[in-house]
Amino acid sequence: MTGIIPDFRRATEADANAVAEVYLQSRKQLVACAPLVHSDDSVREWIRAKLIPGGNVTVALVNGVVAGFVAVSFARESSWIEHLYVSPAYLHCGVGSGLLDHARNELAPPIRLYTFQCNDVARRFYEHHGFRAIAFGDGSTNEENCPDILYEISDDGQA
Repeated sequence: MTGIIPDFRRATEADANAVAEVYLQSRKQLVACAPLVHSDDSVREWIRAKLIPGGNVTVALVNGVVAGFVAVSFARESSWIEHLYVSPAYLHCGVGSGLLDHARNELAPPIRLYTFQCNDVARRFYEHHGFRAIAFGDGSTNEENCPDILYEISDDGQA
């Protein structure tokens, strides 16, 4: 699948199970280097009770199916992409790029995000889209205790 143009909309409570499946599949298959520290049921509950009700989650739909999602937040000094996950079935067909573009259009710069150092696919993706690494962590500030990278892109579209 290449060149898919997904539809985007705010996630609703009805999307919770689909969003959870995208998250769990993506984390287990694509980010196995940073194993989940919560059970699948805990993740599903967190998405249903916290993430989606927060109101800043957008889903990418392909033929009515949730193919990915992005969650964002706003702070005084920067905006954040908190989560961006694509179902493994929809990798490399434009869903992730579409979600990232959607978030970038919604957020005020600079925009920051974290990813795990071991996640080479995500690193290449963000760097391809103009983000630059501004800090490397030892994992002591995330639940997985996995070394991470703080990425940023500025207001002129440059890292």
